[in-house]
Amino acid sequence: MNRLIYVFRHAPHGRSSGREGVDALLAASAYCENIAVVFMGDGVLQLLQGQETDDILSKNYAPMLKLLDLYDIDQVFVSETALGQRGVTEDDLIIPVTIVHDDTMIEILHQADKVLSF
Repeated sequence: MNRLIYVFRHAPHGRSSGREGVDALLAASAYCENIAVVFMGDGVLQLLQGQETDDILSKNYAPMLKLLDLYDIDQVFVSETALGQRGVTEDDLIIPVTIVHDDTMIEILHQADKVLSF
């Protein structure tokens, strides 16, 4: 079976790609059992708890990430380097993740049959 990896690289709410990526991810889980999710670069900011989006007139889609477990998506990887560069700790995140070094991240990405980047 094909392994899909969804990569989130951009900060939330500055563009619609993050929300669209989460929608696509949840929809794909109905058709594919082997899905992994990777957050790197500014994409790690999508995982922050307590995002307030009312002032920017944007929907806060971060709570939708809590649905990953319900959709049997349990392979969620986050770049250790990206977290450190942004001063984010695992306690700041809205869902449980596996924090990985850059070398491991490269290995994970090479295991994919298809990579979708948002």
